[in-house]
Amino acid sequence: MFENLWLIPLGFVAGVIGSIIGLGGGIVVVPVLTLLGIPHTIASSSSLFAAFSNSIASTASYAGQKRIDYKNGLRLGLFSIPGTILGAILSGQATSEIFKILFAVVLVASCYYLFIKRNLESKQSILSVKMLIISSGISFFAGILSSFFGIGGGIVFVPLLIIGMGMLVKHATATSQLILMFSSASGMITHTVIGHADFDYALLLSIGAFGGGLVGARLSLEIKENWLRILIIVVILIAAIKLVLDAFGI
Repeated sequence: MFENLWLIPLGFVAGVIGSIIGLGGGIVVVPVLTLLGIPHTIASSSSLFAAFSNSIASTASYAGQKRIDYKNGLRLGLFSIPGTILGAILSGQATSEIFKILFAVVLVASCYYLFIKRNLESKQSILSVKMLIISSGISFFAGILSSFFGIGGGIVFVPLLIIGMGMLVKHATATSQLILMFSSASGMITHTVIGHADFDYALLLSIGAFGGGLVGARLSLEIKENWLRILIIVVILIAAIKLVLDAFGI
């Protein structure tokens, strides 16, 4: 375990970023582990352990700041659980090359989200039966992404909360962390039952992610996101390109 202590600062950085932007730290953890040759199933499952730890810390902090919509958060979190189970099962069927290519696509989508986030606007929305059905379907899909890639699902949940449910950005990112408690917990349990978990990786990443969640939630009140967003986009795009090159053996 001691030779892997570098996973603690990795989890911390991922936790800070994930807590601030509401995407989940998997966009940092999974590319790093995958590019280091860690099997994608272990990378995804370990990332979900870290995401669960991070979401607990972030949710506790955001609860104190009164930024969480518990009703919608609990609803979407429960809707995501069946998808996380399916996502964990599917991840075991994918080859390393396919996983890298698909994850590169997710990373590019994450960059698009980060680029347009400042333009997302909340609009008052009444949660009709139709919207409830749509949101349940979207949550199921987000659960699949969360568990398959180990990313948490925030890339889907945050825009849904803002655009579909009329939530302010600062409340959406906080509520997303509550949702991730459910999706990451369900995903990591399923990965563990299937046999994907590496508990040394999971423990060290979780320790760092917990601290990162506390720090990120506090920084989210003060930090200006523009420069952080640009830096993250550049790093993610580089990781996406590297994943594609590795997948094709270049």
